[in-house]
Amino acid sequence: MSNTNQQYDAAVAESKDIFIKKTKDYGTSWRVLRTISVVDQIFIKALRIRTIQEKKQQKVGDDIRSEFKGILNYGVIGLIQLELNKPSLDDLPVEEVNRRYEEKIQLAKSTMLDKNHDYGEAWRDMSQESFADLILVKLLRIKQILANEGKTLISEGIDANYIDIINYAVFALILIEEGKH
Repeated sequence: MSNTNQQYDAAVAESKDIFIKKTKDYGTSWRVLRTISVVDQIFIKALRIRTIQEKKQQKVGDDIRSEFKGILNYGVIGLIQLELNKPSLDDLPVEEVNRRYEEKIQLAKSTMLDKNHDYGEAWRDMSQESFADLILVKLLRIKQILANEGKTLISEGIDANYIDIINYAVFALILIEEGKH
């Protein structure tokens, strides 16, 4: 399990580095995104991964690994936007973005550790194709929750789906790093 902790942190560190650098370049322009727009950004990335997997080739430079990093980062954006509760043109300071990113990652990691306890790291035997498919399932669930005006009868909410998306992306990055995908 300690190896998983280190691998999780390493995968997140690479993604966070990109996120913070882009925040310095662009500010928090993503703050204007509504939930459906965040979902669509992740959807585009997950669908691209799936298309590359099926066609076994790509024509645009960003590789599958980069797309999973983007999915992770958009998952964090989704959680931050849910917490802030309203899209805005206002820019957030880099320090606040860094703090909020860390909070959301700690929430996702804590969830991962709890699930790993119960599921015995079953994700290590999963395929990259499954991670892409499961991310797409979570996105479709979020879209349905939005169609239901944010209400669910017995299911987890949008935040739990974002957390799972983040963790699936991290798992894929870990397995890519290990050379298993």
